[in-house]
Amino acid sequence: MKIALDPYMLRSLPLDDMVRTVAELGYEYIELSPREEFMPFFLHPRADDERVAQLKKSLRTHGVQLSSVLPLYKWSSPDETERQAAVRYWKRMIEIAADLQCPLMNSEFNGRPERAAESEAAFWRSLEELLPLFEREGIALNLEAHPDDFCEENTPAVDLVRAINKPWVNYLYCAPHTFHLSGASQVGADIAAMMRYAGDKLQHVHIADSFNHKGSSGLRYILNPPGTPARIHQHLDIGQGEVDWDTFFTTLRELNFDGVATSCVFAWEERAKESSAFMLDRITKELTR
Repeated sequence: MKIALDPYMLRSLPLDDMVRTVAELGYEYIELSPREEFMPFFLHPRADDERVAQLKKSLRTHGVQLSSVLPLYKWSSPDETERQAAVRYWKRMIEIAADLQCPLMNSEFNGRPERAAESEAAFWRSLEELLPLFEREGIALNLEAHPDDFCEENTPAVDLVRAINKPWVNYLYCAPHTFHLSGASQVGADIAAMMRYAGDKLQHVHIADSFNHKGSSGLRYILNPPGTPARIHQHLDIGQGEVDWDTFFTTLRELNFDGVATSCVFAWEERAKESSAFMLDRITKELTR
């Protein structure tokens, strides 16, 4: 198993300083998430050969490895021009991941929930172009359901991953999305059942806490205007929200989880080091028993 840090809270640091800081915190793996000068959100990668070489050197110098690379592109957009652009961005990022000798990429389904069928059709068109590239480079792919994507819930997301029918395409359970994954009609969230449904496809978890936005008769958060379709969740330190961590970690142990466990707290940039160190300690104690 690999315990990784998503260093998004450290993104203001130069690349080498970011890698050094991750190593000093005690992490052996980085899940590289969007950075403006390397891999911005929804835009073509900015990293050239020189910058890729710089990152490779920093990883060697500080004794840290990449567990995964997490690009976010609109590859399921029902707008065909937008989808084609996203595929171009993916192709370049796959090249970069291969150059970095990173064995895994992970991402979201994207698309629009109010245009789910069109978005899924776009997703499959993109996969037709991209799966051969992943296969050629020997890079695996893990996918997660995300609030406001065309696929937001655990069961249909796992089914969609299985439908891709590739042993190297697997599922990522994102703990801070737990209360969205369980479906709009369920006030609680059966974490164990959702993880067990994924079964052998569960190869990646994102670890951060969140509040149950459906609690208090849906009044845990009050959004305006009333009826807005906006989604809400947090990425907090373990214990600061309402995710059932005893069940979460117990189920992972019962499933003999041996994939990537990524700490992905985003809420505390002013205490990024303290938060990241706390998360590593807790995850290590829970998953290396």
